[in-house]
Amino acid sequence: MIPYGRQSIDNADIQSVVDILTSDFLTQGPAVPAFEQALASYCNVPYAVAVNSATSALHIACLALEVKPGDRVWTSPISFVASANCALYCGATVDFVDVEPDTGLMSVKALAAKLQQAAANNTLPKVLIAVHLAGHSCAMQQIATLCQPYDIRIIEDASHSIGGSYLQQKDGQPQKIGSCQFSDITVFSFHPVKIITTAEGGMALTKDLTLVTRMQLFRSHGITRNPNDMTEISHGPWYYQQVELGLNYRMTELQAALGLSQLSRLDTFIAKRLDAVARYQVLLQDLPLDLPDECPAGQSAWHLYIIRLHDENRRLAVFEALRSSGIGVNVHYIPIHTQPYYQQLGFQWGDFPQAEAFYSRIISLPLYADLTPEQQQQVATALQSACKE
Repeated sequence: MIPYGRQSIDNADIQSVVDILTSDFLTQGPAVPAFEQALASYCNVPYAVAVNSATSALHIACLALEVKPGDRVWTSPISFVASANCALYCGATVDFVDVEPDTGLMSVKALAAKLQQAAANNTLPKVLIAVHLAGHSCAMQQIATLCQPYDIRIIEDASHSIGGSYLQQKDGQPQKIGSCQFSDITVFSFHPVKIITTAEGGMALTKDLTLVTRMQLFRSHGITRNPNDMTEISHGPWYYQQVELGLNYRMTELQAALGLSQLSRLDTFIAKRLDAVARYQVLLQDLPLDLPDECPAGQSAWHLYIIRLHDENRRLAVFEALRSSGIGVNVHYIPIHTQPYYQQLGFQWGDFPQAEAFYSRIISLPLYADLTPEQQQQVATALQSACKE
């Protein structure tokens, strides 16, 4: 079976983990801050907070922005459920902004209309979570411009997009996704199918010292050892205080060491993905489907290669034919608002028609750094056969 995504592990990665296993620290040692500093430097942002998953990173991002009961958070319906669940964890109300029909990214037009209506109804969100689907950046500068008059804070869910970039309309210069040029916090994922991996893990990046301090606090039980943050004079070097209700979201040294090693090859991974995408564009050009376009807002990291069948009624048959041929395709994603839990909250099919139309046609083909031209030819041959059946 050719999977839709998989990790790329070399001997340097293995040795980095072995080195930690034979060191004095398996957790809360020097590797985690080293990984944070390296990724922050790569993204040209001052601060980064490593955690045990991107879901945890989204949660502490919401907590740092003081999302609470009575607040509203908006996100995209085309994403994994964590993009919305993180707000529910804080007791907030979640709503969605429909997507562009050809990319699955948050629609600027839909956002503008929804903001105008919410302003009139006094139902504006406190936070907007923009999801960079498949490695493609949302139109972040336009999104930030729309949100700024309403003082809406922005989180970029860039779980798919490490190594990608977006363009600033003013000067056209690329900025790394993660630089927080148009957001308060950016979140990355290091799950094994992502572009680099720490097995499980995530990172939250920000330019704001207050936000990074709060996220560090929430990551580790709400405990501080900084005397300046305590309510009384420290009892001694051993003393700590719990000043918030935090969680245990810490990343281990093993994960951080693997992440550091993987980060050194990130640009190579991106280059290999770009080569694979270029091959697909040629191999699949004559089939009855729409191929993914280049990212209109910058350079995609190409986490996923999502095709859109012309005939949505053929999706199940094509999907099953590919799986039967040893091609591990997937679908990204089932619209969040159609999940049973969210239907219990009042959402239903028909609420976000562009997202539902996008979902009805999509299949994710295999894409990862070690995917070979021969495997891509196998994918193309199986897809051609499936489309003809």
